[in-house]
Amino acid sequence: MKSKLLTLFTFLIPILIFSQEQGLDQQIDQAFKPISDFFSAVIFFNIWHDPDIPFVLVLLVGSALFFTLYFGFPNIRFFGKAINTVRGKYEDIEKHGAKELYGEDGIAQGQDLTNVDIEDHLVSLENDLAVDGDIIDTIRDESTDGEVSHFQALATAVSGTVGNGNIAGVALAIALGGPGATFWMIICGLLGMSTKFVECTLGVQYRDVGEDGTVYGGPMYYISKGLKERGFKNLGKVAAVIFAIFCIGGSFGGGNAAQSNQATIVIKELFNWQSTAAGAIVGLVLAILVGVIIIGGIKRIAQVTEKVVPFMAVMYVVACLYIIISNYALVDDAIALIVDEAFKPTAIGVGSLIGVLLVGFKRAAFSNEAGAGSASIAHSAVRTKYSASEGLVALLEPFIDTVVICSMTAIVIIIFNFGGAFTYGGDGTGSVLIDGVAYEGAGITAVAFAEYIPYSNVFLTIAVVLFAVSTMISWSYYGLQSWKYLFGRGRTADIVYKLLFCTFIVIGAAASMKSIWDFSDAMIFAMVFPNMVGLFFLFPVVKKQLNRYLDAIKLKYDAIED
Repeated sequence: MKSKLLTLFTFLIPILIFSQEQGLDQQIDQAFKPISDFFSAVIFFNIWHDPDIPFVLVLLVGSALFFTLYFGFPNIRFFGKAINTVRGKYEDIEKHGAKELYGEDGIAQGQDLTNVDIEDHLVSLENDLAVDGDIIDTIRDESTDGEVSHFQALATAVSGTVGNGNIAGVALAIALGGPGATFWMIICGLLGMSTKFVECTLGVQYRDVGEDGTVYGGPMYYISKGLKERGFKNLGKVAAVIFAIFCIGGSFGGGNAAQSNQATIVIKELFNWQSTAAGAIVGLVLAILVGVIIIGGIKRIAQVTEKVVPFMAVMYVVACLYIIISNYALVDDAIALIVDEAFKPTAIGVGSLIGVLLVGFKRAAFSNEAGAGSASIAHSAVRTKYSASEGLVALLEPFIDTVVICSMTAIVIIIFNFGGAFTYGGDGTGSVLIDGVAYEGAGITAVAFAEYIPYSNVFLTIAVVLFAVSTMISWSYYGLQSWKYLFGRGRTADIVYKLLFCTFIVIGAAASMKSIWDFSDAMIFAMVFPNMVGLFFLFPVVKKQLNRYLDAIKLKYDAIED
């Protein structure tokens, strides 16, 4: 452990050794900006101009709508089952088979079989218990692969989505698109629940399990394996490799650099650090902290996230609720403004309904990552025999992330701005002037919090850093799985990836917000293209697995109740 940390440390130190003709942070930003601009231009190519409509957003939202309709609004119908699965209500379906449920003679407790031929009943029962070709008793006897519980998998995945997209991303959406962007963020979040359900079910269904019990899963595996089943072996291989490459980029960008960027902004503001190397120094400290955690693998990550995520989420939500309740008289006005501005936007530069819709969809998709496929990597490590069980758990993510937390952040900022603190639209890049000072991202949210909560700058700094660290450690796992898929599962490959990952923490902390977020958006949205290839070939498999899981629940509980 110590030797690995020393390697990380010595690898990162040279980043801080540059000529001092310019500030170190500025040097890093200037070196990174051309890379950011290139990827942003390539990924967000438009299929329509005036307003500009990127194809990737149409693909993302159109697919979410399709899955919502095809599966009969699973985001609504299965919400209760998703919660029950997380809290372990259906756990005994996998632990107990037919004999435990029905007894040696196949008779459930309290079941009246007077005048019923027991032999005929047993034959009928065996047929009834068949679930997609498996008898519940034999399903039980199969080994339960996986490394983490439903809750741990959800916590790890949520920590990858609930991050500074909820604090900085929402502020950016409102700064650019006005209050109406919030409405479209919520709509995108609700639709994204269906996409998340599909991709996470497939993540478990097609995962690989190593000899030591380590799980390898995600779009790389369901794209390659699933398309091979359907006779498209070469297409599956190519698409899986493309996804893995983009996922590594996403782990360096949205899951890493964007997070350290926002954490650094609030830390520098809290301590009023003006040094031209402050960002790089903060990034180095964060890199060492994250490096300590990610060396432990998914089990260590799950142990950290299942403690940190609930704490940070509750802490942040309580603060938002305090501000909202303290200004309850303005809440209905805020909601009315959100709805009105969604269809009649007035923000400077947003242009039209399409303009504000695109701002909301883009920020929501970045925040909850539904359609990008990243979360399925974490969910694939769950201990379960029913892939659809984890798909149902996963649909809770966009709800928690976008519908709940993003909405609360938005209402706080909108209430704050009823006093005319800043002009919606700002300078068109996400920066707005408040009392003559330019603020962007998490800085806007921090000013709004400071209006209502004493010493909130300390509180929000802690929240932003916790959001950032939890997101980074989860995304390090996503990127590492993709790295392993491309370069093998050896220890050398692991350490190379982790060194690069920690390097991008420093880059993100030093570079400007625009450069980092343009790159991060491009990398996250790039993952959508290959991932959708897998989803559209394999969604019938999800339907089959969903019915299998629902039948198992129905047979068990209906049999006992009858």
